[in-house]
Amino acid sequence: SVYVADLPRALNHGLLDLYWSLPSADARIPASSDPDHPPPRGHPPYPSSPLIRQYSAEYWLLRSLLGPAAPAFAAVRVVADWREADVVFVPFFATLSAEMELGWGATKGAFRRKEGNGDYRRQRDVVDRVTAHPAWRRSGGRDHVFVLTDPMAMWHVRAEIAPAILLVVHFGGWYKLDSKSAGGNSSHMIQHTQVSLLKDVIVPYTHLLPTLHLSENMDRPTLLYFKGAKHRHRGGLVREKLWDLMLNEPDVVMEEGFPNATGREQSIKGMRTSEFCLHPAGDTPSSCRLFDAVASLCIPVIVSDDIELPFEGMIDYTEFSIFVSVGNAMRPKWLTDYLRNISKQQKDEFRRNLAGVQHIFEYENSHESSKVSAPEDGAVNHIWKKIHQKLSMIQEAVTREKRKPEGASIPLRCHCTWPPLLVVNPSRKAQMTASQLISPLVVANMSM
Repeated sequence: SVYVADLPRALNHGLLDLYWSLPSADARIPASSDPDHPPPRGHPPYPSSPLIRQYSAEYWLLRSLLGPAAPAFAAVRVVADWREADVVFVPFFATLSAEMELGWGATKGAFRRKEGNGDYRRQRDVVDRVTAHPAWRRSGGRDHVFVLTDPMAMWHVRAEIAPAILLVVHFGGWYKLDSKSAGGNSSHMIQHTQVSLLKDVIVPYTHLLPTLHLSENMDRPTLLYFKGAKHRHRGGLVREKLWDLMLNEPDVVMEEGFPNATGREQSIKGMRTSEFCLHPAGDTPSSCRLFDAVASLCIPVIVSDDIELPFEGMIDYTEFSIFVSVGNAMRPKWLTDYLRNISKQQKDEFRRNLAGVQHIFEYENSHESSKVSAPEDGAVNHIWKKIHQKLSMIQEAVTREKRKPEGASIPLRCHCTWPPLLVVNPSRKAQMTASQLISPLVVANMSM
């Protein structure tokens, strides 16, 4: 049961009206590469610009809650009374708001400032309205749902909405904030204070390339394909080193480029004619590239030690993806030798499994038609089902908060790891704890 918070149209579909009325192209890309300005005749309901469209989950989730009675396959039902709701959905197009400021803001680099920032004013408006409602006071916001797919979405107010259920494409953009809030704590564990797999949901990007069905699959003469920017920051430094290692490998294609019309056609051809598609971390642990590979039936090769993936527990990524540690990927020739040793039978099985999960990452049947709803068993319903899995823990946190006596102090975070487990290596007769063998399981304090 979902209650849709009462926000003015100007904060969701009204932002689409504003976007399509913008007179100029996105300042971050060449004017000739912006597919939305001037607006095409019969333009799609959500922008086609790749910088924005990849984050369109906010549009499709709100769409699933609006209009006439929900179809029989819907995973949610909308209620008119917030007291009857399991969760409260906040219908703010945070990505569109942020991207318009980033692409059309008054001055370059002014996004992080509050003065003269239209996105900040909208963020502030949303938070003030939502937190003043009795539904927020009832739960402290823990049962509210915000869609924050863009790494910059609601940048200025994240601490205020941290108790809520946040729908994000990765946790990468939150690490720096957590480190800052921890006062420079140098622990090797990431101690999340704002995001956690316990309360939040990793959602897929909207793929930018058309879906290739298994019956349309053709020969794939290229072993490994990658298209994107070579030079990235933070975790993307691994990408640069990997690029240099792969550049002169036979049957490997490494292309630098932007997803404009030309780059899009190159990516379609490259992904459809390659056995494997490389997915290294960039500025963030994941990207839209992974879901383009799935749509293209190109077996993803994921080189990102910190990646979080949508719908884990519902699907098993090892059935259609290859996971490679950064350490192994950095060894000369290791990755290509590994991929060449995968048999045709294994690759065919991976590709059949890819075809079997393509629909799970679909937000839409046709982006160009506003009359076509999301697929019955697609991304939208999977997101709602994933939120449903969080409810018992969220309800427990709300109940625990009610009995906290006035003046009680609770730590800001919980440093939790796997319990010590002795593991014996029979060859070395050496004992070590599980924490020496596996990454810590990090959980957030649900009592924030």
